[in-house]
Amino acid sequence: MSVLKIKESDSCKYDLISLGEIMLRLDPEHARVRTARRFDVWEGGGEYNVARGLRRCFGLRTGIITAFADNEIGRLLEDFILQGGVDASLINWIPYDGIGKTVRNGLNFTERGFGVRGALGVSDRGSTAASQIKPGDFDWEDIFKNKGVRWLHTGGIFSALSESTADTVITAVKAARKHGTIVSYDLNYRPSLWKSIGGKKKAQEVNREIAKYVDVMIGNEEDFTACLGFEVEGLDDIITSIDVEKFKTMIRAVVVEYPDLKIIASTLRTVHSATVNDWGAVCWAGDSFFEATHYPRLEIFDRVGGGDSFASGLIYGLLTTGDPAKAVDYGAAHGALAMTTPGDTSMASVSEVEKIMVGGGARVVR
Repeated sequence: MSVLKIKESDSCKYDLISLGEIMLRLDPEHARVRTARRFDVWEGGGEYNVARGLRRCFGLRTGIITAFADNEIGRLLEDFILQGGVDASLINWIPYDGIGKTVRNGLNFTERGFGVRGALGVSDRGSTAASQIKPGDFDWEDIFKNKGVRWLHTGGIFSALSESTADTVITAVKAARKHGTIVSYDLNYRPSLWKSIGGKKKAQEVNREIAKYVDVMIGNEEDFTACLGFEVEGLDDIITSIDVEKFKTMIRAVVVEYPDLKIIASTLRTVHSATVNDWGAVCWAGDSFFEATHYPRLEIFDRVGGGDSFASGLIYGLLTTGDPAKAVDYGAAHGALAMTTPGDTSMASVSEVEKIMVGGGARVVR
């Protein structure tokens, strides 16, 4: 069953465009940031990771709307994007002042965690080019009307960077809706980002406005509580598990308030340790719930980006099959595979995803 009216592929330049910030991720491998002597370097960003996964794993045509300071770090980020196959022609390049006082590119130091030590992210992203994006920086009519975009993906991380990025998201989703582009939004609540611009109250004000123009909403139980003000009974400050039935009750309340939402999806994670999680997902569509194949005690190599890979798998399933039951399985399988490799972005192939979906195991392939 299809609950979304998606534009035909041959009528659009892009299957999906993401709007968001991309940072340089510095990874101390198995060490700690505080004691590291070397770092692996990757690119990553909550919204971008979805476009990259759809391009590299699933072979769709994707692009990124963002901004970089025009220096060597920005060009390194561009090189990563080009390696990932994501179209970089919509990047806004901002002249660099030489010291990063007025504009710079963001850095994200990320520990993967191990056992009882959880993953840790330390971002250095003040005054970034992306955080200064304004609604008028891009020609939305040209992007959505002339170029053509089947799907726009953005989220709460980019919305939280500044007043102007929140305004940009609202402008973009309105323009996308006007031209028949499907809009997905990952709530992705980050207290550290909202803290400087009004905290949870501001997060709810912004996200409740954006939600009016969203077709596909993605988020876990904490996201819906913090960003939209919906409560899950029994939700603690430290979430170790979630009763799926209570979560479903909350989703029913969400769709009453936002009747234009077509699909709501969430990952379900129980954390036994940084390296062992129960993993699954649930999707609401057409007044029905669909649960993905559950992955109990999934071994985790690097959990950062797992939710973004779930989102890209979900979107791929919806774009290609229109079936929410298949889509949520694509998402859960892709997220599971993405957490077996380092970096924010997926290294999986569509054949590997589909093998996992039908119960394929980890036997050696020769």
